[in-house]
Amino acid sequence: MNIPRTSFPRVVIIGGGFAGVALAKKLSKQEVQVVLLDKNNYHTFQPLLYQVSTGGLEPDSIAYPIRKILKDFPNFYFRLANVDEIDTEKNKVVTDIGKLKFDYLVVASGSETNYFGNSEIEKHSMAMKTIPQSLNLRSLILENFEDALLTSDLNERNALMNFVIVGGGPTGVELAGALAEIKKGILPKDYPDLDTRLAQIHIVQSSDCILKGMSDKASKKAEDFLEKLGVNIWKNVRVTNYDGKTVTTNTDLTFETATVVWAAGVKGATIKGVDAEEFITRGNRILVNEFNQVKGFNHIFAVGDIACMINDEFPNGLPMMAQPAIQQGKQLGDNLLRLIEEKPMHSFKYKDKGAMATIGRNKAVVDLKRFKFQGIFAWYVWMFVHLFFLIGFRNRMVVFVNWVYNYVRFDREARLIIRPFKKRLKT
Repeated sequence: MNIPRTSFPRVVIIGGGFAGVALAKKLSKQEVQVVLLDKNNYHTFQPLLYQVSTGGLEPDSIAYPIRKILKDFPNFYFRLANVDEIDTEKNKVVTDIGKLKFDYLVVASGSETNYFGNSEIEKHSMAMKTIPQSLNLRSLILENFEDALLTSDLNERNALMNFVIVGGGPTGVELAGALAEIKKGILPKDYPDLDTRLAQIHIVQSSDCILKGMSDKASKKAEDFLEKLGVNIWKNVRVTNYDGKTVTTNTDLTFETATVVWAAGVKGATIKGVDAEEFITRGNRILVNEFNQVKGFNHIFAVGDIACMINDEFPNGLPMMAQPAIQQGKQLGDNLLRLIEEKPMHSFKYKDKGAMATIGRNKAVVDLKRFKFQGIFAWYVWMFVHLFFLIGFRNRMVVFVNWVYNYVRFDREARLIIRPFKKRLKT
């Protein structure tokens, strides 16, 4: 990999997500050599992926080059690589561009879509965890309406204009709200010769409420917002299969649709070498202690979505969200320096800053520790927080200008089929 060997201890970080970037920034001015490995050369702001999928933003608005984030820091190296294995005995990572020895290793590989073992659903549905996946979904949505213009079969036309979102968490709720606004304000103008009123948006949720991790008030208000936008919410219904044309459930409810978005859950993106049963726990995540150390190792750590830190408050592990990842990355930076200096490390304590979700124009729900509010003020808070955590001044400005334009004109300029994406339907 052409990484020079120095007298500084080498810290290898796998993954350029929220946790990996926060850790690298914390260490980059210290007397350590930091090597960050990722299969992409950019950091993705995942909370806004749904806006890329629905034409509200272009992908470069929510992505930022990893090299640029840390370009002014000495002793920092980035390599574009897929990590295939971790050799814990020889302290090496094995990648598609070679092997690299480490003194300290941090696994921050994040999470991936969890299909719960259903290969048919995985084959035919759409995920929305990465920028390429979001662009595929955007193309598919637009192509479906183009195809709907061409067919004289009413059932096929309805299937092309029907959308089923599996999972009523923040991702599913925000995507449903965005699709509902497209149906209301954009599709009638783009497709005047198509009765877009027939388009249907469904959320299928296996539990008895949406936004399950938020307060009952937020959940109920979000449901009210969605229903006013015309979204159909099916609770206590579990999707059992999707063959590319028909969605079947554990009830007699079925859906004929060309588009299923799977937002029903995620699991840890584990790596060979630390994927044995003794390391892995609920959600395919790596079990770590209060210092983010992987079981049985003093020099191998895991942070972010891949790490499962269990305590009394979170018996199933910390939530797989941006805030725990950022906080873990920052604290692990301090702890690594303390470990190198042979000082005792500090236990990680998660500071819950709340949760929020937007349902569309002037509609959002926010749960803070002391305050819970919904509506237009919550929407402003949601926008401010997301702008604040975006990396890069340009990205903040581009996103802000896009939001203002979309709000004033009730439009989404990025509804472009840049690269066609076709899903084959079974006949």
